[in-house]
Amino acid sequence: MVKLNKIYTRTGDAGDSGLVDGSRVSKASARMIAIGDVDEANSALGLAIAHLGAHAGAHRHHAALLRIQNELFDLGADLATPVTDAADPDWALRIVPAQVDRLEREIDAMNLDLAPLASFILPGGSLAVAAIHLARATVRRAERAAVALAAEARINPPALTYLNRLSDHLFVSARSVASDEGGDVLWRPGATRES
Repeated sequence: MVKLNKIYTRTGDAGDSGLVDGSRVSKASARMIAIGDVDEANSALGLAIAHLGAHAGAHRHHAALLRIQNELFDLGADLATPVTDAADPDWALRIVPAQVDRLEREIDAMNLDLAPLASFILPGGSLAVAAIHLARATVRRAERAAVALAAEARINPPALTYLNRLSDHLFVSARSVASDEGGDVLWRPGATRES
């Protein structure tokens, strides 16, 4: 269990930060950028959950999105624990394939009630839909940061897969919420060129 009695430690005042294994890295390192982007995605998801509020379909999405928020903390811990040749210690928290599988099952279930896409969609509509799309785009950035980290250090492969699948999950979640409000806002290519 995490226990924080004091929020500031002064240990990062020189521009470095501690990892789970006790090692320290620059706050500008690829690892810390990936961890920060995952944290930002989690915050964006929290905003989306808040905007769902009393939305008609909130009950279908609220529990899943809260579970995903918890998993994003797990993912941050995963990225903050360097992968080595040795077996992970018992305390290492890693994303596992079963979490990716669950995202896929939820995507498939939501898609059953959605019409096939006939166009790209714009990330808008209601506050809830727009906020879910913002979370999706932020997850995409976190995925790019994790890919950059993986180019220079070993990371847990399911962590990358999870981020990729999560952005798909949030895209379909946004469409599902939008369907309760009359449908997606469709992109109309070149619609304003003649205005």
